[in-house]
Formats: sequence, structure tokens, C-alpha cells
Amino acid sequence: MPDRFEILHKDLAGRIGRLSTPHGTIETPELMPVVNPHLQLIPAGELAEMGANMIITNSYIIHQDPALRNEALEKGLHDLLGFQGPIMTDSGAFQLSVYGDIEVQPLQILDFQFRINSDIAVPLDIPTPPDVSRERAESELLVTEGRLEEATDQNRPNLLAGPIQGSTYPDLRERAARHLKDLNFDVFPIGGVVPLMESYRFETLVDVVVSAKKGLGSGAPVHLFGAGHPMLFALAAAMGCDLFDSAAYALYARQGRYLTVHGTRKLEEMNYLPCSCPVCLKHSPQELMKSPDKTKLLARHNLHVSLQEIRLVRQSIRDGTLWNLLECRCRSHPRMLDGLIRLKCESRWLEGLDTSSKSTLFYLSPESAARPEVMRYSRRVDRISLQGNVLITDETNTDSTDFDHVLYFKPPFGAYPAELSETYPFNAEVPLEPDDDAQVAAVEATRHLMEANPGVHFAIRLKKSRWTELVNAECNMR
Repeated sequence: MPDRFEILHKDLAGRIGRLSTPHGTIETPELMPVVNPHLQLIPAGELAEMGANMIITNSYIIHQDPALRNEALEKGLHDLLGFQGPIMTDSGAFQLSVYGDIEVQPLQILDFQFRINSDIAVPLDIPTPPDVSRERAESELLVTEGRLEEATDQNRPNLLAGPIQGSTYPDLRERAARHLKDLNFDVFPIGGVVPLMESYRFETLVDVVVSAKKGLGSGAPVHLFGAGHPMLFALAAAMGCDLFDSAAYALYARQGRYLTVHGTRKLEEMNYLPCSCPVCLKHSPQELMKSPDKTKLLARHNLHVSLQEIRLVRQSIRDGTLWNLLECRCRSHPRMLDGLIRLKCESRWLEGLDTSSKSTLFYLSPESAARPEVMRYSRRVDRISLQGNVLITDETNTDSTDFDHVLYFKPPFGAYPAELSETYPFNAEVPLEPDDDAQVAAVEATRHLMEANPGVHFAIRLKKSRWTELVNAECNMR
């Protein structure tokens, strides 16, 4: 149902959106804390007070417990958990991936989710793990697609999720997404990726997510199953993921692990708490270690820092600075950087989705040379029409009386009309000493500009001799 999701702002492939559900409208990107109906480290009723607008729970666990099942059928899911906002329910696919089989039929567990008033119900798909044979991935994908088609035939009062499977085969992920986008689904979870995140294979995660996004198109709301660590949110949002779910806040707390946006720390090894959440303001690491409520308090911190990062991601999208946040977060771990480097390979795809005007561009690292703004200018530079004598300079006060046109030179853009110097993106803040990637991008764009204007005489006046040599070399090649 396309009217369930409205996109308000965009940056890269990320967006701020509104997702309408029977129990209210949420703003995305949104993090859904996972609530275990048997053991709530943080009572669901208190999650809203902490800033959680939506939660997710496991309908299979409720269904298999006679007492919980009867209470859910009698009172409804929201009264059972004590949370009145939107609730998404998983179907037991995680248990299926762990145990190989579960004691429930696909339509049975789907109907149960409808009957307990889940806001977003998930059919029982088969979560194919990474790196299996292609034969197995295709076979299990066919079973999943059959179940999903059967699910869309059911009468339902709520939203329906269509999980995208296909293991680590990008073409299968894209094919699965194309198949589902024309069916009657409201949300599209990307499943079977938890093992990739657990093993820090973020470059493969990028391949999987981008392939699914290409198949779905730009308008469909996407849920990245199992993405619960705050250092991952910026990367996932930049690829166009809208919903995340976190069991990490509780699982890590039970292991005595302290979440930050830069990674995970063992509480026992910490001397200071670098956070200003209520838990960290009131306790030292030593006090937390000795507290009988250590696990509950640590869970609260972990969730506070996760929800804070989601809010920062939203603000970055709104400000048009998501790439800046993305670079900072992806440099928190070498494998995260692998993910960003892989995303650079999709710069043409990102450029097609990114907005053409936003706040000032900050060049922060070699990865910035692949920003959509740089790619867009390089692709369109041949539209600039010049004649006569043209000066290329990096000085704004140089004598240009003998020239018909003046082009300023700034890596990573290269030469661009002086009249555009105060406009986006050429008003970018760049280092005084650009890296090799910025220089290569600048010289390449300048070469394209020269080739598009073959009858023009170019004069090069650049303060930095290396730039002059590089640009002159390109001139001499013409």
C-alpha cells in the first residue's frame, strides 16, 4: 500500500519518512528495541519514555507459550506487552534458522499475528544463511516466495512485511526484491544478514542491501533485520534502510558489554563512562560492576546510545550531512571502512538518488572523492561551453583581463566556472593539502572539460606545482 509510507527528506539513498500503522505513525529511520515476552530487561511500557516509538517482538515465542498465547488473544498484543505504540512481530524465522524446524505452519503463525493485532506481521520465510550453494539459495528462495504469495491472499487489518532473501548472491536478492515490489506488501525486510554483521562482513552486507534496494526501487520502506549496533546505523541509512531492530542492547548487557557509536567495550576494562545518559551520569564503571542491577542498567545505557544515534542519523539526513556522519562512523573499525569503500563502488547509483542541493560539502577523507556531488559534476562537466582564452587558476584575485573565461580549480572538482564559486557544491570546505584521490578526481574532471571544448586555449596558473604539472600533462595529451 504505497500511501502507508511518505518520504519527507532525502540524502544519499537515505530518507526521513512517515510510516502509518494501525497504532500510530512513526518517523523513519526508526530503531525498534526487541522485546522478549518472557524476560523484559526494560519493561516495554518504559521504552516509550526512553524515546522508542516502535518495538518488535517474536510472535512464535508467544504462540508456543499457552499462557502468553491465551492472554495475547484475549487482550491483544499491546496490552500483553504494555506498549501502546506500533509493534512489529517476527514469525519464528530466527528459531527456524537455529533449530532447522519449528512447530507451526506458515499460515498458522501469520493468522496468529493478525489475531493479536500486530501492526506489521511477517510471514514465515526461510532465512538462508550466507555462502551456501547457489542451488540451495535458489531452492529456499522459491519456497519463501511461495509462502509470501500465499500471505498476500489473506484478509488482514494490518501491514504486511515481505522479507527479501537470496543469501549472498546479489542477483538473487535483486530478483527477489523485483518480484515482491509488485505484490501487496507494505514493508520489505532484508533477512538472513545477521551472520554477516556478526562476522563484520560489512562489504558483503553492502552488496546484499544495495542489490535489494535496486530491485525494490526508491519508494519502498526497508527493514534491515538484526541491525542493532549504533555504529552501523549511518551506513545502513545511507543505503536506504528505514527500520532497524536491536536485541543488542540487551544481549550485550548480559555479557557486560558497553555500546558506543565507535564499537563495544567490556565494562570491566573501563575507567570512565564517556556518555551522558542517566545511567552513566549516576554511576562509575566500578559502581556499575558492583550493582545488583548491572545488567538492567547496562541495557538502559546501550539503548540510550542506540536511540541517540538514530536521532543523529535523522538530523544528518535533514541537514544533508549524512555522508559526513557516514565517514566518521565507518572509520571506527577497519571492516566498517571496507563497507564504505564498497559503497563507493555504487557512487553512480547513489548519485541518482541523492538531492542536488544541500548544506556545505566537507571533504574529510579519500572516500569523499566518491561523493555523489563529485560524481555528478564529473559526469556533467562536458555541458560547460567555453570559447577563446580560458584561465584555470586557484587564486581569486589573479589578473584575468586577457581571458574570456575564468575557471577556479579546487580538488576534488577540478576546474569550474568562477561564477559558481559561492554555490553548492563548489563552496565546499576542503583541506589545504588534498589527498591523491581528490587530485586525481580533479584532474580527470578538468580533462573532460578540456575535451568538451577542443577549440579553446587554456592557460594554467596554479599555486601548487604538482597540480600545474598534472593539469598541463592533460593539456598536452589533447
